Amino acid sequence: MKTLFVKKSFLIALALIILAGVVLGVCVGAAAKSASSINPNMPTVVIDAGHGGIDNGVQGIKTKTDEADINLAIARLLKGQFTGAGFNCVMTRTSEAGLYDDTSKGFKMRDMKKRKQIIEESGADMVISVHQNFCPLPSKRGGTVFFDKNSQSGTALAKKIQEELNALPQTVKPNEAMHGDYYMLKCTESPSVIVECGFLSNAQEDELLNDEDYQRTLAYAIFKGAVSYFANK
Repeated sequence: MKTLFVKKSFLIALALIILAGVVLGVCVGAAAKSASSINPNMPTVVIDAGHGGIDNGVQGIKTKTDEADINLAIARLLKGQFTGAGFNCVMTRTSEAGLYDDTSKGFKMRDMKKRKQIIEESGADMVISVHQNFCPLPSKRGGTVFFDKNSQSGTALAKKIQEELNALPQTVKPNEAMHGDYYMLKCTESPSVIVECGFLSNAQEDELLNDEDYQRTLAYAIFKGAVSYFANK
């Protein structure tokens, strides 16, 4: 019964998303404030804001903004969109701090293992890790979704999200979803992706990624791709 209910729910949600467009992505964040109870009939999505604490990630070529801060901002907006639509949603990192206990040697692996623990304890049905990219070629731009090549569900999820990122008006050249050998893609059997939202090494995209309206647009594209995956599962 649960499977049938969830399937019908997502088909209806997907239709509403297509009809409402970006407006829904703007509105559901506000609804999320009152959506705190767990719905056993809905999947649980874990949103992982990459980096944090002394691990700042890469830095904007023009704005000098740390990747970790942008990741968290987009992750919060994404959570608002998921919870506002009725999903159960868990964030691995909810503040600027990292998830390690101290900054001694090996802190990065302790941080990653803590993220894995949160994913396992949540009973995640999907994991979305939010990051920003950097490349020596300043012309490189656009969002890219990574997946574990040994995961059919992860591959399918990545392609759905990539389609939505490529459809954004700000996308200069479409990118393809790519397989990657990353811990966050291999630490769970649930469909897991890493979304590199754009290149902080590109001056124009650096400014875009620091704009709250564009962050919300990015989050909504990721959200739509995820719902499309569930609806067609």
